[in-house]
Amino acid sequence: MIRLLLAGLLGLALPASAAPLRVVDDAGHTLELARPPQRIVSLTPHLTELLFAVGAGPQLVGVDSASDYPEAVQALPRVGDIQRINLERILALKPDLVVAWQGGNRAADLHRLRQLGLPLLHTEARVLSDVPRLLRLVGEASGHAAAGRAAAQDFDVRLAALRVPATRQPPARAFYQVWDRPLMTVGGRHWISDALAICGARNVFDDLDAAAPVVSREAVLRRAPELIVSGSDAPDPRATWRAHARLPAVRRDAFVRVNADRLHRPTPRLIDGIAELCGGVAPYVR
Repeated sequence: MIRLLLAGLLGLALPASAAPLRVVDDAGHTLELARPPQRIVSLTPHLTELLFAVGAGPQLVGVDSASDYPEAVQALPRVGDIQRINLERILALKPDLVVAWQGGNRAADLHRLRQLGLPLLHTEARVLSDVPRLLRLVGEASGHAAAGRAAAQDFDVRLAALRVPATRQPPARAFYQVWDRPLMTVGGRHWISDALAICGARNVFDDLDAAAPVVSREAVLRRAPELIVSGSDAPDPRATWRAHARLPAVRRDAFVRVNADRLHRPTPRLIDGIAELCGGVAPYVR
């Protein structure tokens, strides 16, 4: 009886599928594992959240220094940050899967991990539709394919409920200020641009392809945003723009601050960030 009980408890900690895995990642590489990974290292906060979201949290043995959600992640060993990872620490954890962000982690670090022979899942996150796609991908790679599909479907349903009907044409022109020095924004292929569109606004720099381009103050003034939005982790944009009284956003006092922890990470919590964003910009998009 005791053996049966222990076997049952151990089974609860294992991934849903024990079959071999074969997954094609976002770099086009085919990842083949004889069984679902039992020791996973995540190299960015959003990937850590995605792994927990599909039920792979118990398989995590190491995360980057910025991973802070959910609460259970606080007890996990740290393996460096997006600037540089600690290869020796990762090797000491004996991972059978490392999950990385090819648009964020250093290419040199990822190259070194491949040289060391560690199974590596490359992921890319730029636009809003990447979130449900990554939930499915991470679910498959961690042995939780069904949970990944369910989480992706839930995300899509909740997102559809947030979409604001197009009552104003053209949409309100919005400038999203990521930082002030240098002055940074987001380009058109970014989930924040997608979020603005869902809320009835348009990123004034949606013609730029870079994810986080640096722009000049003169360029912002030329595009005359009617609304300025920023994350809670950045300086208040009023300090940057209050001297430009002719700017439409300044004349209207149209400044919105949102929780950066939710809006700046492509995870299921992005839904909460978009809901907050829509609530903040609602008075200016009608």
